[in-house]
Amino acid sequence: MHTDECKLLARYNRWINEWLYDVCSRLPDEERKNDRKAFFGSIHGTLNHLLLGDRVWLGRFENKPFQVKSLAQELYSDFDQLRKERSLTDVQIVQWAEGLSDAALNGDLTYTSIVNPVKRTQKMAVAVIHFFNHQTHHRGQLTTLLSQCGLDYGVTDLIWMPEAEI
Repeated sequence: MHTDECKLLARYNRWINEWLYDVCSRLPDEERKNDRKAFFGSIHGTLNHLLLGDRVWLGRFENKPFQVKSLAQELYSDFDQLRKERSLTDVQIVQWAEGLSDAALNGDLTYTSIVNPVKRTQKMAVAVIHFFNHQTHHRGQLTTLLSQCGLDYGVTDLIWMPEAEI
């Protein structure tokens, strides 16, 4: 992985999050918060976990730890606030990716796991791949939940993002 791919994935993350939040906004709050037996319960829970995970990993990458009690912790119960914070975090992710160097990607990242709270060291490139893959994994869950609500979320593939070139 190189910095150009990281920049592309950061732009994609911002684009698809804006797109999916627009789709989610068509649902009333009680529908977004309805427990649908997904990994994080609801659409709101899944959106919340995506933001939480991104903030945890971004904090690790920037050596500014983001403290949480659990991976299911609700950061914001209000959808509009969650959406605003998502947008702010996506800007931070793009800025981080824009400043990322190949040397940093080739280095190591040491962090404390939330799941098993011990120090771990991982190749930075592997951690960054996990970061972007984690987003895609949970957005896949989100699109399933949206389909179950009868909402058409359209094409979400990276290749369809405007200006998808590296």
